Amino acid sequence: MDENLEEQSEELTRENTGGEEVAGTAGELEKVMAYAEDCKRKWYAVSAEYDNYRKRNAQSAAKAYAEGVSEAVLKILPVADNFGYAFDSASDEKTRAGIDKVIKSFKTILSSLGVEEIEVNAGDEFDESVAEAIMNFPCEDGEEPNRIKQVLKKGYRNGDKVIRYAQVTVTV
Repeated sequence: MDENLEEQSEELTRENTGGEEVAGTAGELEKVMAYAEDCKRKWYAVSAEYDNYRKRNAQSAAKAYAEGVSEAVLKILPVADNFGYAFDSASDEKTRAGIDKVIKSFKTILSSLGVEEIEVNAGDEFDESVAEAIMNFPCEDGEEPNRIKQVLKKGYRNGDKVIRYAQVTVTV
């Protein structure tokens, strides 16, 4: 293999000197080999740096997309709350069925965006990582302290990130 490189080196030297034959010495060959090795090392470094840049850029774009989804969903959650209130206060069955279809459609859209409702129910232990206590009530007969008494607004998360904390009342 060194013989092949030596022949290529001499050929390149002849081509670069306008056709004059120059006797290649061992020192010149070493310089050319060192230069080639240096170029190879730099190419590997630049290649690795570009690959890292591509990965960082992809992560940054994914993070920006997730934050954009979260921001948009946060702005339309009051509409979902209002449909929930309308469903609870509707008296006739046809109205309830229509509102229920809208709520299901809304939940399907949220699900397609990776947004899910945080399960918080009355009687559950209060967890500040997913819920926000709006009001405190003293414990009544049979109630334990630090329990959710009522869910005022549902909470939502996108992956591990909480978009909106559930708003609840808590017993103390």
